[in-house]
Amino acid sequence: MRHPKTILLMLFLAGPAFAGSGAPTTTLRGAAGDRFLIGTAVMSRQLDDPKFSVLVASQFDCLTGENEFKPISVHPRPGVFRFEAADRIVAFAQAHQMKVVGHTLCWHSQSPAWLFQGPDRKPLPREEAIRNLKEHIDTVVGHFKGKVIGWDVVNEAISDAKNSYLRESPARRAIGDDFILKAFEMAHAADPGAELYYNDYNDETAEKLTKTIRLVRELKAGGARIDAVGIQGHYRLDDAGAPDRLDRAIAAYAAEGVKVMITELDVDVLPRRGRGADVGAREQTGANPYQDRFPAEIAEAQARYYARIFRAVQKHPGTVTRVTFWGTHDGATWLNNWPVPRRTNHPLLFDRELKPKPALGAVLEVLSKP
Repeated sequence: MRHPKTILLMLFLAGPAFAGSGAPTTTLRGAAGDRFLIGTAVMSRQLDDPKFSVLVASQFDCLTGENEFKPISVHPRPGVFRFEAADRIVAFAQAHQMKVVGHTLCWHSQSPAWLFQGPDRKPLPREEAIRNLKEHIDTVVGHFKGKVIGWDVVNEAISDAKNSYLRESPARRAIGDDFILKAFEMAHAADPGAELYYNDYNDETAEKLTKTIRLVRELKAGGARIDAVGIQGHYRLDDAGAPDRLDRAIAAYAAEGVKVMITELDVDVLPRRGRGADVGAREQTGANPYQDRFPAEIAEAQARYYARIFRAVQKHPGTVTRVTFWGTHDGATWLNNWPVPRRTNHPLLFDRELKPKPALGAVLEVLSKP
């Protein structure tokens, strides 16, 4: 009797996603092998779609919940925890021999205000905020103990401003600069077997790289466990220098004794004014040039860009332990609604019909080389 994963793979390779496409039949997870995990971010409701679930199970070996593990989702009110949606992702992963990464325990966005603020919107007293954070981390990490390989313990805590180190977040205002250290200590105590990560965007750029290295050193000096730095990898097709910055940043983090993960990879093809991936940095209007069709020349340019990213990853064997795409196909990417709402973006390896794009072939070609 064939293993369920084998049956899914046969269905996928015989199905419409590859039929007539001329794409190679090697999967991403097969091509990456044991060099690093190859992941995707999903929402639990997407797994109800058979075509989607076959694509995910055949191509990837690691899942991140796009929203289901975030504080607002699992801990909406004091003493109230809701794990059903996140549990579905874990169950799917277990059924298909996939790993799960928990995203995220402490973040300034998508967290309930009461964790760090009183009814008057002022910061809670330090000890009360610490108790709230500890209850949250103890309960959430404890619930998934043994089921989640690692946690984005703190997300996007470093400031984008040139002259400041940490972001002014509710957790920092209530607890102080050591909220990050405390979060890592709490997460390790709740599950000593889980890996612990710091995750951010633009932390491959020179200025933010310097700040992140400072944070890594401070955590280590404080006795905290930190296994890896997550470089989100929200790139823009018009930013030609990003793959080279990524290459240099991987080497810099490796020199600090931590692994590196590319945690939220996509390549934005639409114009926008700002850089980075701050969810609060929205734009009201913007061009939408590929609403009706995705030009072949842009698809090929995107494929070359993805190839450069994966060549940078390949240069650091043993340092990069995971590459996760932020979404599975173009129809479900967050970039359709950020920074400009209701646009048609094309940032991933599979199109809206779940068919492979030139970028997939480019990534597989890079992965085929030792």
